[in-house]
Amino acid sequence: MIAIKSAAQLSLMRDAGRIAAEARALGGSLVREGVTTSHIDAKIRACILSHGAHPSFLGYAGFPASACISVNDQVIHGIPSPETVLKNGDIVKIDVGAFYKGYHGDCAATFAVGSVSDEARRLIEVTEDSFYKGIEQALPEHRIGDIGAAIEGFVRENGFTVVRDFIGHGVGEKLHEDPEVPNFGVAGRGVRLRSGMTIAVEPMVNAGTWRVKTLSDGWTVKTLDGRLSAHYENTICVSDNGPVILTAV
Repeated sequence: MIAIKSAAQLSLMRDAGRIAAEARALGGSLVREGVTTSHIDAKIRACILSHGAHPSFLGYAGFPASACISVNDQVIHGIPSPETVLKNGDIVKIDVGAFYKGYHGDCAATFAVGSVSDEARRLIEVTEDSFYKGIEQALPEHRIGDIGAAIEGFVRENGFTVVRDFIGHGVGEKLHEDPEVPNFGVAGRGVRLRSGMTIAVEPMVNAGTWRVKTLSDGWTVKTLDGRLSAHYENTICVSDNGPVILTAV
């Protein structure tokens, strides 16, 4: 069942989203050579807690950290570790959720460590741009397939591929709600969008094949060919005046 949020609910979601976005920005500011992913995770957790919120991911289905931090060919769900030390040329995906007064905000971005390759820089840019191409279609009476088709079309035009095994989702009182929001699809197909729907749009884009594998830790997802991957996400609200990004500082 897809929940349509009231104005009061959207106000709370904007508060949760602002906390998540602040934590994402803090995490990004810490991405530099010599820093461990566990250090970034600890700072993100402290940031979220300082606002009276709870990290959405901490303990979710047993996840052991407050943020998913995925490096280079890790696509999503990377587990922060004191053994993972960032080095020049890495790209780092930071995915953050905050639960505040009964609602979740969910967002992610990819950050560069020092001087990265031209391919890495372009991959990061295309991934973020594809998000904005997608949400241009997040309008009342449009369909979920319009979002996915716009994302995939833009990514393919730029020579990259969209991960198909993991997708976006509704967000609200639960971290993952209906509807599913694929980053691929056919325009004019799928669930019809309504004003007041809140969804996480999150393109995961690979430099090579779209195929991925999950490691033995049960969480970390990597590209099958070992090439780079980037991720960008915001929680948005469908509205009569166009899409509204709820995970904004």
